[in-house]
Amino acid sequence: MHHRTLPDRVVDILNAAVLAVIAFTMLFPFIYIFAVSFSSLSAFSQSDLILWPEKWVTDAYEYILESEAFIRSLYVTAFVTVAGTFVNLTVTSMMAYALSRPITGGRMFQFMVLFTFLFTPGMIPTYLIVKATGLIDSVWSLILPAAVNSFNLIVMRQFFLNIPNELNEAAVIDGANDLQIFFRIILPLSKPALAAFGLFYAVSHWNNYFAGLLYLNDPAKWPIQVVLRQIVVVGEPTATLGGQHLLENPPPPETVQMAAILLATLPILIIYPFLQKHFAKGVMLGSIKG
Repeated sequence: MHHRTLPDRVVDILNAAVLAVIAFTMLFPFIYIFAVSFSSLSAFSQSDLILWPEKWVTDAYEYILESEAFIRSLYVTAFVTVAGTFVNLTVTSMMAYALSRPITGGRMFQFMVLFTFLFTPGMIPTYLIVKATGLIDSVWSLILPAAVNSFNLIVMRQFFLNIPNELNEAAVIDGANDLQIFFRIILPLSKPALAAFGLFYAVSHWNNYFAGLLYLNDPAKWPIQVVLRQIVVVGEPTATLGGQHLLENPPPPETVQMAAILLATLPILIIYPFLQKHFAKGVMLGSIKG
């Protein structure tokens, strides 16, 4: 049995200490947000740094959850996340499969994908296209302009190339057409890729605020991240949440801001630890052939 020397144990202790400091640095903002969101006005006014509420108060959460604007923004974000992820996976997988097959003009289409990956169109041309297609003030403006991510498309194409071609040939001999091969053979074999990229797309939709800020003029259609921006960055929690019944005795703006951040972040915080392995797997998709 190998006995660890004193220098090895010192290195282990130093590594553990450094990792503990890094972990605390990552967790500190969440601890602060959590503590402030449950703190009372008197506790918040007496201390600049709160790491644990002296008295647990849920006024900020009751204030937010009574707001129709906040609840509506959660529904909008949920719809955009689910529908957007479905559109992303459908378009990306079908286009990646087509580019993995020997089709006429395949090289030209691959060049177009690589070109958009290296040279993005920019904000103003994209806005003009969204406006010309009539998507301004529509939740679909948060979905359709970003239907395909070029990097994900390239990696998924490489994943399809790694699937043995003998499966396609056997299906063709049995009389299957391209759509039947895609839906009955390729997609069932591509569940790891679909799971990984589905998570990438879903997190991107949930956290996206800039598209909503740019394309949606109607506050009733704002996703949660835009509402969160108005509450935290602009500093308008009362005006953003609205409702006359909310204006009588509102809690401190700071506690409302922290509670809104926690509620908007909570779904991803709950889901991510269970699905982290798919994120790690997604980084390696298509990198090894065999």
